[in-house]
Amino acid sequence: MCGIVGLYLKNPALESKLGELFEPMLIAMTDRGPDSAGFAIYGDEVAEGSIKLTLRHPDDEYDWEGLADALRHSLRKELSWMQNANVTVFKVNGTEAEIRGWLEENAPDVLILSVGQSIEILKEVGLPEKIAGKFNLKNMKGSHIIGHTRMATESAVTMEGSHPFSTGMDLCLVHNGSLSNHNRLRDKLKREGIEFETENDSEVAAGYLTWRLRSGDSLKEALEHALEDLDGFFTFTIGTRDGFAVMRDPIACKPAVLAETDDYVAMASEYQALTTLPGIENAKVWEPEPATFYIWERSA
Repeated sequence: MCGIVGLYLKNPALESKLGELFEPMLIAMTDRGPDSAGFAIYGDEVAEGSIKLTLRHPDDEYDWEGLADALRHSLRKELSWMQNANVTVFKVNGTEAEIRGWLEENAPDVLILSVGQSIEILKEVGLPEKIAGKFNLKNMKGSHIIGHTRMATESAVTMEGSHPFSTGMDLCLVHNGSLSNHNRLRDKLKREGIEFETENDSEVAAGYLTWRLRSGDSLKEALEHALEDLDGFFTFTIGTRDGFAVMRDPIACKPAVLAETDDYVAMASEYQALTTLPGIENAKVWEPEPATFYIWERSA
């Protein structure tokens, strides 16, 4: 049993309050996932030709400034960075391949949590309230955010096993449920060039979507294929640079509720996580249908 929450702002005037609106939603899912929690927030985009990397090191005193200076000097790149607890976001003019390759060779103990132009992922072991406080969630700004509270069932309680999982540029996924064919899919996806950091079945689902998108699918087409190829029980919320999506398996035994107003779209495993949102009493509220997905994205 895990908890999922998501908030997509249709009204840009609310973007300065995204973290403030989202924090009570995440904390409300504590009973569904007291082991670890995390979230992926979208905003503060970098320009074309640059990327953002969310980097983590277990040592709170890690020398991020030294790492940034070494990368600048070695690759002759423009780089700015900001630290949040033991996680740091690097903004670099360059490609994912060259920056990731340099980090893997020169800082193998640094974990890359996400890469993109908009996404930042923060996650840790512990109660959701603790994680929200550690990363100062309530003061974060952005256009949309998805989060997860985990009750470990198929693996140990570790930061690596916590959600969200990101396997491609600006793409991430959170999952309540379990996949029965993840081992076979993992082997297939590895042959297609998808890399995995854990044995978690949810990371396989994220990797599957990355593969479909790299193969030329739209998000809609990727989710249509996912309904055919992923076996098991799942409620997914997927984050992209432009928005988010929600999908349930054909049996739909994992709970989910959606709410929409003129200002936002919100998703949660339980309605109680939505009750603090402004105007929720007048929102359109419904349960997502089985074998169905819903997508909200900014227009290009």
